[in-house]
Amino acid sequence: MADWGPVVVGVVLFVLLSPGLLFTFPGNDRRVEFGSYSTNGKAVVIHTLIFFGLYTLFTLAIDIHLYAG
Repeated sequence: MADWGPVVVGVVLFVLLSPGLLFTFPGNDRRVEFGSYSTNGKAVVIHTLIFFGLYTLFTLAIDIHLYAG
């Protein structure tokens, strides 16, 4: 059986933390912009660090496992 937990966590976090989709931190005009569909270099770096931190937390510390089959 394959462990699908890290894959599902990664896909969900990638969709939720894509800069410009739900929110952009830091935004172009304000600190946080919601649904702007635009991004900048700082936002990409910040969202990448948030993604890495949450992914590590969910896969290593909380130890999420999903098995199919």
